[in-house]
Amino acid sequence: MPPENLSCIESWVFDLDNTLYPASSSLFPQIDVRMRGFIAERLGLPPDEVRALQKRYYHQFGTTLRGLMLIHAIEPEAFLSYVHDIDCTVLAAAPRLDAVLARLPGRKLVFTNGSERHAENVLARLGVARHFEGIFDIKAAGFLPKPEPETYRRMVERHAIDPRGALMVEDIHLNLVPAAAIGMTTLWVREDGHPDSGMLKQDETDLGHVHHITADLVGWLEGVSGVP
Repeated sequence: MPPENLSCIESWVFDLDNTLYPASSSLFPQIDVRMRGFIAERLGLPPDEVRALQKRYYHQFGTTLRGLMLIHAIEPEAFLSYVHDIDCTVLAAAPRLDAVLARLPGRKLVFTNGSERHAENVLARLGVARHFEGIFDIKAAGFLPKPEPETYRRMVERHAIDPRGALMVEDIHLNLVPAAAIGMTTLWVREDGHPDSGMLKQDETDLGHVHHITADLVGWLEGVSGVP
């Protein structure tokens, strides 16, 4: 259940993929397939080696892209353009999310390890773009992905956010560690059957940085905003 009172929250910072839309959708798996295709073509690797490299770089560097940049001098814009060339029509419009964001007081921003163009496409498909005043993407982060603490510092500075009056929403709870460290309230969207690329295995032994947990983001926000 959501807390009864979050009146101190002035800025709502949302992750994008598998957070603003359900992880059970078939959108993110498309990105995973495109990513493997890009790696196979650029590095000339067979599928099993591509998969291993993708997972290794993800765990070592925070994103596969970061590893490709550092180890193989891959141009990030080319990578992002390729992997986000996907079919967003698999996402349904989200009228309940649209309605609750309209009722939710304060600023709303997207904070993503993806590209701004991808975020814009997803928000438009969901029908919620009008609620968001800014997108802080991987390029704005200098290609330093979450959960790099420096990226959170850049994000709050660019958008003039007071962390003590901000709530961050994420499907990967480790990405909430730096948010909690700088004083943000945190919400973990924990959906069973997470269809990530198989690279992510979340350790739940220490959740001290997670203030709230939900399996239903829209329902949780409705509780906060007072929707019957």
